[in-house]
Amino acid sequence: MSIIRSERTAAGLLLGAATLGLVLANTGAGPALLELQHAYLGTGALKLSIGHWISDGLLAIFFFIVAVELKHELVAGELNSFQKASHPAIAAIAGVIVPAGVYLALTARTPFADGWPIPTATDIAFALGVLAVFGRGLPNRLRVFLLALAVLDDLVAILIIAVFFTQDPNLWELALAAVVVAAFGVLSRFLHGRMRWPLGVLMVLLAVLAWFLVYDSGVHATIAGVALGLVMARQPGGRTAHALQPWNNGVILPLFAFSAALVVIPAVAPSDLSPAFWGILIALPVGKVVGISLGGWLGSFTRPKAERGRIGALGLVTIGALGGIGFTVSLLMNELAFAGDELVRSEGTLAVLLGSAVAIVASALLVTALARRNRRLHPHPHPQPHPESQSQSQSHH
Repeated sequence: MSIIRSERTAAGLLLGAATLGLVLANTGAGPALLELQHAYLGTGALKLSIGHWISDGLLAIFFFIVAVELKHELVAGELNSFQKASHPAIAAIAGVIVPAGVYLALTARTPFADGWPIPTATDIAFALGVLAVFGRGLPNRLRVFLLALAVLDDLVAILIIAVFFTQDPNLWELALAAVVVAAFGVLSRFLHGRMRWPLGVLMVLLAVLAWFLVYDSGVHATIAGVALGLVMARQPGGRTAHALQPWNNGVILPLFAFSAALVVIPAVAPSDLSPAFWGILIALPVGKVVGISLGGWLGSFTRPKAERGRIGALGLVTIGALGGIGFTVSLLMNELAFAGDELVRSEGTLAVLLGSAVAIVASALLVTALARRNRRLHPHPHPQPHPESQSQSQSHH
């Protein structure tokens, strides 16, 4: 299981699954796979297509792990004080505003403006994976800053999904879901000793009920995973996220990437591609680099004077390039933003994959250059904990 917890492995599985999905969708197997993706399973209110079971059901587990990570960072990690959180927070906010602005500028006076959230997301699994593969010898503070920024970026993504992709929610069901989530949180405080297994089973049932209520209310069901992760007691939450991490890295995220990338490449000339395609393709890698670099520079002035240059200009640009790897959450945003237009949704998926690929290549080159420079300047550095050994004690996606 330890190899599946590896950031390198997680990134490789994500990339491989997305590539496989895109390739197979454009072969003879494509029509059968697309038909399977749209086949319905379940009954009554829980009759969903396989694609929706993956994006609405399995991805809620991914967001649960995100929420546990976020809570840890806010309570005891790199975001547990204003001074610690301010620098990555300003970088993260700028890293959302600038790509959204670039996208809106490129789609002005078109019906595609609703896609502005797509290039605002960062895929922490991929970003940390690239850092782990190419960043040998880098100081750990770079990874810590990236982790804090990406966790805050995920918080913004969660808020965007909750606010902008929810229409006419059933408030009664949401209120009942809140009661169920609260009961889940209370029970998690007693999850030890002889009561561990009975309470654990009851909590799983409550989690499923909360998910159903949120889904049926009209709010995107992944928000249930976020709520459950935030209310769960820290220690059992960390243990649960740690136990789920191999499934998240090895099954859930690759399955989602495969399903989301299962699109037929439109047979159109580049000039006929929608403004949404170009908006995402440019805003994701370019907007993130500009936004995070600028925000990181401005945010450095919140630090004590002696600490302002610890990341450096090249470090901020490198983190910005890593932040341009949108992938998982960007693909989800694309599905939500263009749910009613299959052609534009397909173009959006391609743009996310291509934009993320550009960011992966650029960040790999920058991380390699930064690591080489750091090894040259510090040929005998103090030993740093390896990123993947840290992942044993931290739950991140």
